Amino acid sequence: MLIASQIVVALIGALHIYILVLEMFLWRSERAYKAFGTTPEVAAITAPLAANQGLYNGFLAAGLLWGVIHPNRAFAWQIQAFFLLCVAVAGVYGAATAKRSILFVQTVPSAIGLALVLLANRAGG
Repeated sequence: MLIASQIVVALIGALHIYILVLEMFLWRSERAYKAFGTTPEVAAITAPLAANQGLYNGFLAAGLLWGVIHPNRAFAWQIQAFFLLCVAVAGVYGAATAKRSILFVQTVPSAIGLALVLLANRAGG
C-alpha cells in the first residue's frame, strides 16, 4: 500500500508541475487555450492572474513531493495528507466556480491519494 500511495502522490505532484508550466509559461499557447478553454484575447488579459495561480500550483506540487521524499514516514504521511486535502479543496472550489472537469482532474485523484496515504499509514507503512 505504501508504494501505491507514494506513486499516486508523486503523480499528483507531477500533474501540478504540469499545471504550473501551463499557467506560468505556456498560458498563451494552443495547449493552454485547449486545456483551460480560453482564447488568445482572454489569455492576454489574464496572463498575470494565471501566472499567480500557477505559482500556487507549484507550492502544492512542492508540498506533495516533499511528503514523498521526506525520510520520516511518521511525518511524511501528514505532509502528504495536508497537501492532498489542499488539492481536493481547491478542486472542489474550482469545479464550483470555474470548470466542472476540475473535480475529476484534481479532487478525485487527490481523494484517492488521500485514501491510499491513510490506509498505508494505518497499515504501518
